[in-house]
Amino acid sequence: MKFVDVALNMDDTYPETYPFILNKISAGFPSPALDYMQDPITLNDLLVDHPEATFFIRVSGDSMTDAHIPDKSILVIDRSRTAQHNDIVVVSINKSDYTCKRFLKTDKGVFLAPANPKYKTIQLTEDMHCELFGVVAKIIIDTKDI
Repeated sequence: MKFVDVALNMDDTYPETYPFILNKISAGFPSPALDYMQDPITLNDLLVDHPEATFFIRVSGDSMTDAHIPDKSILVIDRSRTAQHNDIVVVSINKSDYTCKRFLKTDKGVFLAPANPKYKTIQLTEDMHCELFGVVAKIIIDTKDI
């Protein structure tokens, strides 16, 4: 099998916009997607909902792998959002290092749950100091790291 580069008329600098293909790419039968080009998009349009409240942070560790957050992925954090049940959040507990966990709010309490069975769920209690850094809005994964 031979792979052929597709020319997209991009110069050598990093563009502010990137070509966007309207069709979805098939993971099964091949699709003639390049026949359906749409207006260019920017990565900001794709990744950032609230520019003034958005941060990027690299993940270190494997506690969230079952939520499709592998080691070395980059999280797009939106600090303007309030954590809702089942959101993935970045928090600090008792002024320790920040961690990424799923926020669970149930009738039994508030929990921070890993997405890997090797780790334990943390129940937040009144005597704990929990600081929400932000809600994970998007996940960027380098395919070399999966």
